[in-house]
Amino acid sequence: MANIKSAIKRIQIAERNRLRNKSYKSAVKTLMKKYYAAVEDYKANPSEEAKKAVDQAMSAAYSKIDKAVKCRILHRNNGARKKSQLANALKQVTTAS
Repeated sequence: MANIKSAIKRIQIAERNRLRNKSYKSAVKTLMKKYYAAVEDYKANPSEEAKKAVDQAMSAAYSKIDKAVKCRILHRNNGARKKSQLANALKQVTTAS
């Protein structure tokens, strides 16, 4: 454990930031999983309600990814890659139908 006051404060700040970053990353992963589940439901039963659910899930995931990139929790290329993966998942389903 650090003895210097500024070092103690930096440790506290680093821990606070680590927890904040962890929650953002966890939320992004959760929203991506929900999106993939919605895409699978749409694939099994293509309907308007399923399409709306997919669009809402995509919007929520995109929003959270963009916020994480804006806060520098995710690198911008990482965010772009995640969004591309989401778009490709839907594209695979719609072109196969």
